[in-house]
Parts: sequence; C-alpha cells; structure tokens
Amino acid sequence: MSRPETLLEGLCGHALSLGADSIEVEHEDGHERVYARKGGSGIRIANYASSSNDARELRTNLYAAARKPVRAVLGGRLSILTVEISESFGEDCFSVSIRVVPERDPATPAKFTARQGQYLAYIYHYSKIHRQAPSECDLQNYFRVSAPSVHEMLKTLQRSGLIERTPGQARSIRVLVAAEQLPELE
Repeated sequence: MSRPETLLEGLCGHALSLGADSIEVEHEDGHERVYARKGGSGIRIANYASSSNDARELRTNLYAAARKPVRAVLGGRLSILTVEISESFGEDCFSVSIRVVPERDPATPAKFTARQGQYLAYIYHYSKIHRQAPSECDLQNYFRVSAPSVHEMLKTLQRSGLIERTPGQARSIRVLVAAEQLPELE
C-alpha cells in the first residue's frame, strides 16, 4: 500500500511552490505556527492549535525527521528534508531545510535492481510504441502484480531519480535513464 504524504511533506511542498528553501515551526500562544523562509524573509503558511491532531502529527513528523532526514518527492522533484531542533522559551522549535536533489545526468550509469530495470524497459518501450506512457493498470497487467505493488515501484523509481511524473497528470511517466543502459525486456 502506498505511503500517504505526511503533513510535513505537504507543508514543505507548499513552501517550495512559494520559492522558499526552508520552513520553521514555532510554538506561540498555544499554537504551532509554520513559516516558509527564503533568505531572511518569511511568510506564515500554517497555524495549528497545539492541542489539535494536525499539530500532534506535525510534531511527530518533525521529531522523526530530526532523527533521520526524509526523502520526499515534492513538486515532482526528489527533495531531502533535514530538521534541526532548538529551544525557545522552554519549547522546541524546528528548522526544516529543504534541499532539492539535482536531476541525474542520463549519461551517468544508473543503478537499479533487475526488477526495476524491467519496469524501466517496459515503460520505455511502451512509450515508444504507443507515444504515451503506460498506465499503472498496463504495468499491473504486464507484470501480473497488484495495483499497490505497481504504485510502490513507481514511487521507488521516482525517489531514485530513474523516472519522473507530473503530479495530477495521467500517463506522465518519463524514463530518465538512457536507452542503452536499459536491460532487455523479458
């Protein structure tokens, strides 16, 4: 089953769409206030009552990301979210750095498993023949796997920088690996 987008990932994606490169979360007057930052300026993008479920989820996401940086696809691009925790007036405040991973050079040999290679080869050949990318259902039928398996594989390929997809657009898969690096389709 696919992992749902976390509240932290959603806020970071929103901040990126505004041109920000980080967010800050501060506790003020019984609220968790979220600011998108770029350089020295910032704009508040969210405000949650500290007792709300959203505030609890956000704090949980932040503490988890402080232990281990999060790899997330934001706006169609792989990003790394790194959290630093500091203290302000006895409360934890969080600074989240959003680093967009540069696109992979297609000439550089890609690293992928044999199974991932088969998915990449299928997507490449299907797109070449049909002049559009396969649907998840096409992949499901070809590989004889469940819909969640296909969806997870596509997310893994996207996080690894091997494909890109346009959010909200059907059949938008594009292989980012040079054709000569793809294995033979079995």
